[in-house]
Formats: sequence, structure tokens, C-alpha cells
Amino acid sequence: MGWWEINADTLAGSRFAVSPLAEATACLKALRWERPANPAERAWLDAHLPAYRARTAADPVTALLVRAAFAPTWNADFVTPTPAGEPEASFDAELEPIRSTPPDTAREDLAVALDGPLPAALDRDDLPDRAADLIAWVWTETVRPDWPRRRRIIEADIVARAAHLSRGGWAAALADMRPGLRWLGENRLQINAHDNPPRALSGERLVFVPVTVGETWSSWNRARSRYAIVYPCSGVLAGAGAVPAPGALGALLGPVRASVLLLLDSPKSTTQLVALTGRGLGSVGRHLKILLDARLVERRRAGRSVLYYRTEAGEALVAAQHDTAPQHDTAPQDAAAQHDTAAGVSSGPSSA
Repeated sequence: MGWWEINADTLAGSRFAVSPLAEATACLKALRWERPANPAERAWLDAHLPAYRARTAADPVTALLVRAAFAPTWNADFVTPTPAGEPEASFDAELEPIRSTPPDTAREDLAVALDGPLPAALDRDDLPDRAADLIAWVWTETVRPDWPRRRRIIEADIVARAAHLSRGGWAAALADMRPGLRWLGENRLQINAHDNPPRALSGERLVFVPVTVGETWSSWNRARSRYAIVYPCSGVLAGAGAVPAPGALGALLGPVRASVLLLLDSPKSTTQLVALTGRGLGSVGRHLKILLDARLVERRRAGRSVLYYRTEAGEALVAAQHDTAPQHDTAPQDAAAQHDTAAGVSSGPSSA
């Protein structure tokens, strides 16, 4: 198996980060592979695949570049630069390293991803610009219009992971993050199940970057001592907010309160609900109090967090809107339970 040896300094400095470029790249990979991880992602693919197919059909060189750059077991390094983990990273700033990649480096990275010779059609100097232009198109056409909602989902996942970290350390925070990733103890972090040599990280910066689609990879930049693991948000969170509250439920409870009730299909903290709804803490707190008083939700403490979840009455009310039987097992089993949605397993610096 592939694993990294991480010393105390690196682990202490590890953090979660939001990356617009990682989100756009994950969406490009989803379009390339057409493998949805959940119904919300299936709906997104159905909406955007026709335009993506038309664009790549009109540009055979870029279409071939995408297939080569995102190979089954490896990503070409230059198309997945390691995020710096800056708090307010902009998409344009993150995209620049791809566009400024030397042509020779791009061709070498593609040959590694293909594990063989580069096709003659890709023996050209404009590959970095073509890759950057396509990722920018994916961002502009398919991600940016929905970025506020996506960012809320990403931030909610980070909140959940941070809660796990505060209670159970990195072993708990990394649990179920993606297939093949787990804390082995003795300073060892398993990255994947492939037979790769171990890599020592001593004092490097390590960031964990959630994305809202079911894609995952790892990358590193040795020159800048940066390592990153990109992983999919919880499946429960990834579909959050994708479907508006049914009209009748919204009319009965009010649209915001109905949305809060719908989001509690799994236990969530107030902070997560703030991130997912985009509402202020006071607003979410007021809606939760009304739902509590109406006995549609219940709460329990988990460590330093208070988790809210639907009662049987709340489940029955939601189920009535969807014409389905209510679910009676509503008690939370673990804080911010995470569900694996990864569609692939990383195996290298920019592995797929």
C-alpha cells in the first residue's frame, strides 16, 4: 500500500482548505468519466454533459488532452497543481500555475499519466493553455453559477471533519474520507491501496481539500513543500440544497424552516446548518427552536457539539411530501456521520 510518514510538525500544521480550482477540476473529471456519485451529481451531469461533449467534439486536440491528462490511475501533474491552502484563494490565481507550465513539462507529465509515449497530436506547445482554457470553461459554465451553494456544502463538511478532529484526533477526522485513506498510527498515513514506496513528510504543509463531486486525488509540490489530498464531501451533504422544499411543506412551515427540516435527514450541528443554508446563526437558531417546540426535531450533545435530527413526527411530515413511508430510526449514531462518495482512489502526486 502507499503511505506517507508524517511527523508531528506536519500533522500539527495540517488544515482543511477551500479551493475553487479543485472544485472545477473535480467537475471536469466527472464530465470526463461520467460516473455520478449521487442523484444530485447525476442531475448536474445531465444538465452539462451535452455542452461539454459539444465543446470537446469541436476541438479534438483538447478532447485527446483531457483523456490523456486524466488517465485511469494517474492525473498529469500540471493539471492538478497542489493547492496552497490560502483562506481566500481565487480561481484565477489558482489557475495560473497550469497556464504557465513549460510545454516540455506538460508533455512529460502526460507521458507519465499515459505510462507510455505521447500521441503525435499532443506533441505541441499549447497544451498548458488548452488545459487552462477548458478548466476555466468548466468553472464559468458549470461551477461559478452555483458556487455559493457549493462553498456552503464544502464548509459544512470542513465543520464536520473539524468536530471529529476535536473529539478523536486525526484518525477520526480522516475516517471515511475516501477509500484507501486511513491513519495507520506510528506517524503513518495510508494514501491508497497501491504498492507505492513510502514518502516522508517532515515539516511540509499538508492540506485536505473537499469537493462536492465524487472525485479524489492527491498531489504534491516538492519545490514548495506542499502536499494535498482532495476528497469528496459527505454524500449526505453533497446533495444538500439541490432540491428545494416541496411547495406544501414550505407553505406550512415557511421555506427556510422547511429547508432546515429537510437538511436534518442526518444529524447536523447549528454551524453546519448555517453553512448549508447561508443564513445567520441567529436565524437558524430561531428556526430550530420552533421546530424543537413543535417536536419535529430533537437534539443531543456529542462532545462539544449539539446535533439536531428529525423526530418520528418530523420524518412523517417530510415523508408525506414525497409519498414515502417515514423512517423511524432517527437517533444519531455519530456526530456528522460521513458517507463515502469517492469515485476513485489516488495513487500518486496527481493520481486519479
